[in-house]
Amino acid sequence: METAEVKKERVVAGRGLIDFVFSWSLTDVLNSNFYKYKVWKIPMTFSTVTEYKRSFILPLLEETHADLLSCMASLPQAPSCEIISVKRITKDYKLPKDFFYSIVLKLSKVKKSDAEGTYKPQCGDVIAITDTKPKSAGDLGRSKISYVIAIVLGVQDNLTRLSILSSKPILLVEDKMKDIKSGTLFAINLINLTTNIRIWEELKTNVKDHNLNIIQQVLQTNFVDVENCSICQHHLKKKHSSAYSNIIARIRSSELNESQKSAVLRCIDTRECHHQNSVKMIWGPPGTGKTKTIGFLLHSLLKMNCRTLTCAPTNTAVLEVTERLLKTAKESMEYDTYSLADIVLFGNGEKMKIKDHDELLDVFLDHRVDFLEKFFFSSSVWEDSLISTISFLEHPERQYGLYLTNRRVKDYEENKDKKNEVLGKGETNRNQSEGTSDKSSRDKKDKKGNKVSNSVIVEILKEKEEKKKVEDMLSLKAEKKQPKHEKEKEKEQAEGDKKCDDFLTYEEFMKKRFGCISKRLSFYIVNLHTHLPTSFVSQQTAKKMISAFDSLKSFQKLLDEVVSRDKPGGCLKFSVARTECLEVLKSLPQNFPVPEFHDRWDIKKFCLENACLIFCTVSSSAKLHAGGMSNALELVVIDEAAQIKECESAIPLQLPGVRHAILIGDEKQLPATVKSKISEEAAFGRSLFERLAMLGHKKHLLNVQHRMHPSISLFPNGEFYQYQILDGPNVKNQSYNRRFLRGTMYDSYSFINIAHGKEEFDNKHSLKNMVEVAVISEIVSSLHKNFIETKENVTIGIISPYKAQVYAIQENLKIYSDDDSSDFTVSVRSVDGFQGGEEDVIIMSTVRCNGNGSVGFLSNSQRANAGLTRARYCLWILGNAETLIRSGSIWNKLVLDAKKRRCFHNAEEDKNLAYAIAAALVDLNQLNILLNIDSILFRNARWKVCFDDAFWRSMVRVKNNELCKQVLSLLEKLSNGWRQPQKGRNVIMHDKISSQLLEYYKVNDQLYLVWTIDIIQENSNHIQVLKVLDILPLSSIAELEKQLEILFKSYQLDKISRCKYKCNDGDLIVPMRWSISNGTAEANRVKDLVSKALAALGLIDN
Repeated sequence: METAEVKKERVVAGRGLIDFVFSWSLTDVLNSNFYKYKVWKIPMTFSTVTEYKRSFILPLLEETHADLLSCMASLPQAPSCEIISVKRITKDYKLPKDFFYSIVLKLSKVKKSDAEGTYKPQCGDVIAITDTKPKSAGDLGRSKISYVIAIVLGVQDNLTRLSILSSKPILLVEDKMKDIKSGTLFAINLINLTTNIRIWEELKTNVKDHNLNIIQQVLQTNFVDVENCSICQHHLKKKHSSAYSNIIARIRSSELNESQKSAVLRCIDTRECHHQNSVKMIWGPPGTGKTKTIGFLLHSLLKMNCRTLTCAPTNTAVLEVTERLLKTAKESMEYDTYSLADIVLFGNGEKMKIKDHDELLDVFLDHRVDFLEKFFFSSSVWEDSLISTISFLEHPERQYGLYLTNRRVKDYEENKDKKNEVLGKGETNRNQSEGTSDKSSRDKKDKKGNKVSNSVIVEILKEKEEKKKVEDMLSLKAEKKQPKHEKEKEKEQAEGDKKCDDFLTYEEFMKKRFGCISKRLSFYIVNLHTHLPTSFVSQQTAKKMISAFDSLKSFQKLLDEVVSRDKPGGCLKFSVARTECLEVLKSLPQNFPVPEFHDRWDIKKFCLENACLIFCTVSSSAKLHAGGMSNALELVVIDEAAQIKECESAIPLQLPGVRHAILIGDEKQLPATVKSKISEEAAFGRSLFERLAMLGHKKHLLNVQHRMHPSISLFPNGEFYQYQILDGPNVKNQSYNRRFLRGTMYDSYSFINIAHGKEEFDNKHSLKNMVEVAVISEIVSSLHKNFIETKENVTIGIISPYKAQVYAIQENLKIYSDDDSSDFTVSVRSVDGFQGGEEDVIIMSTVRCNGNGSVGFLSNSQRANAGLTRARYCLWILGNAETLIRSGSIWNKLVLDAKKRRCFHNAEEDKNLAYAIAAALVDLNQLNILLNIDSILFRNARWKVCFDDAFWRSMVRVKNNELCKQVLSLLEKLSNGWRQPQKGRNVIMHDKISSQLLEYYKVNDQLYLVWTIDIIQENSNHIQVLKVLDILPLSSIAELEKQLEILFKSYQLDKISRCKYKCNDGDLIVPMRWSISNGTAEANRVKDLVSKALAALGLIDN
């Protein structure tokens, strides 16, 4: 944030944008239409660079305003912390607007209800300073002191001390002119302006100060086509070096498909054009191997020593392309990790989670600088380590002699201490009366002892002094700088030596001492040829260093064998190996011709200037402008270019020296995120890639997809790419027809209709649908059971466009997501968070469920495309078909296409999903739906099932999903004719009608399902139905019986007889049906039988 310091004024990057933010009052911030009539649509073409840059400024201001307004809506959840000290930065503080302060924070974890974790200050944070924690934006205006907006310029002292620029004086400090008391003020984190400031700087910079070669090529439609450049073609024919020819041959013989090869070759040819500037576009639809193609291209550019910056919009995308390049590069490396120093990845290590990517540490800038800083700022550490090792190998006998001398001195001193200890004990036992005589005697003995000790020490003093010099070289300088784990190992070894009472043999000494010094030298060998650029370590030197490393390792192994086995001829082998090791060590350089460095930034600049390939986010590339690198870049490669605002992509395109840009992306997928509707309508989120594509710029299409099963790719291929994409041979292979669950609903592609969902807002105004959450949980549970049975690895991705839905699903699936060690993995993310990712199974939750077909931003076809193209083997889409069809959007087409292809299913076709839906509706208290759900749950049952309102009210009151599933499972069995055996049945023993008609089955230890048989008229028939009355504890059933007895007494005898009638089908009881016209005789017969039975019981009058 802080760019420079001059005599009278401190310069702050993005000061113009910051001043605009500071000028907004609270009323201005809360006015969503503040810039509505000031922002104009960004044109498709531009006359000048000045017009080009100016067109983005007002939309950028509006987007910043909208970001701040959005934060105000969720102010109670914003991270906050106490300010315990505020002081002016006197040397910079200056009226009328340079209000620079130093503040100290009291950092502590906050409650989940107050914020989403600990506030970790970062440069660029916009904070509100106030005397209370606001519960709403209005509270800022009601505080005792006027709140102050400030921006964080610097962070020090473990995130507690911040330097800030304030919008106005902090009155408490100005009044008292001293530190405030703890707890008086709070810092509320609002937004971060870093990226917007970087964009602002690029837009406001004088056009003469930057490289505008690329920008000038994209203003109009007269695009340069370097592929057909006659000058370049003639030049290339004359100047085809063997290295260039080898690279072309390597590309043509690679495993890339034809469209990928063509893309790489065209980019290589573009690089060779030095008299024109151009933009190359590679169109990479989902699954077409875009990242693989970039990796191969970058490796070719590395071989050509072409200085290239590769960037992407997110850290995730940057890490992915870096990993791909490293994988390709390491496959062809001849000399271990030599040449990795020509690759640099830089950025915020914490945000990148670089510690989770061990394979990237060797190219990560901060990690590299950590080593080089120790190496460069420790005088002659390499030279000392090398000389120490050579000296030891040249004179091992001398080293052993020093060791023996040391042991003699040590043993003598230990014996002397023991002797003095014994004498001391003897003295304490003597009578004090012998004092004078004995004291005189002891004095004589002490003097004699001292004479002996001094004579021995003098004898070996010179030898010890010489030994100390050697040991100093071995350990003093290098030890301070070597890794912690190396120090710990040597400490353990030293402790082992101390514990050993016997003298080491010559061979044992060689093994231990060499192990110590060779490890240190090996550490420097590996890290130097890994982290020093190839321009400072020649290939020949690297080859010698690797040979030295192998030689040290071999010699150590030989020492181990000599000590452990004492083989015949060992001395000869030892001598030969020692000579060979010395020879290769002496061939190594004793120093490297690197420039002089003054601080850590000098080393970073050195690494960046000498790297061939640099990786970072588009936003972070702004740091390369400030770096003032002397070695200019040639190419800029932007991955996911269609996901970056055009004004942001201008940051790397204006870097010094850049001649060509290669944009890789797909405008049919997600665009950049824009919060402001006003800016969105002004095309602020449009990418350079999309604008050029709309203007007809030539795109090279990668036309073979290798990710999706053909049934998954079919709809997006036709809808978004006009069937231009071919399915690769791998996805057409029979082995790609993987099935994880039984039933056609769980084939490779299906739409699962959730007819009874319910969309609702969470407290952050994002939508969720808990019925869909329940269905997803049930499906994942089934997948997990299948995994346990088959042990077949499976990765599952769950996608939803709404953050609230993502969070709700994550909460329900914690049991699977938290187990990183399992081969059954579940990843839950938003559509935006999943772009570029892929999983074996994708479950997509569309959330929307309403009567008017409103789907909001779900209607965005780019968002739909991104979500529909993540799956390898199975894609299951959950949604309310009626809502999606009525939306008139891309989802209307998708549902109709699923029906046409017979991939449309109702969730209730799977009884487990039906139960899950019912349980979710119970939990949501959706009685109006539950009362009509019998036809859904028991659509294919033998018995028609009807529910009394009391049953659902009881279920809602209990609100237990597991209980609900148990009850519905029991009802499923009842509806298909199962009945409890006579022994297990609960018989009501009394002389009432209810004893004949009422049944109650045990569900668990507390509750019973109470049901009966009823008769309904359907068309021209009377039929038996199963009527579910309630779910009750045993103690409440008697009361229900009393109420039902009144009802049953109102029944006519023919109805009672029909309710009691049982029709057997094997072991099952099936419902009886009577025709209204033909059933009178049968009814009378049954009526007579029942009447006699009831009369015998005394329940009716004779």
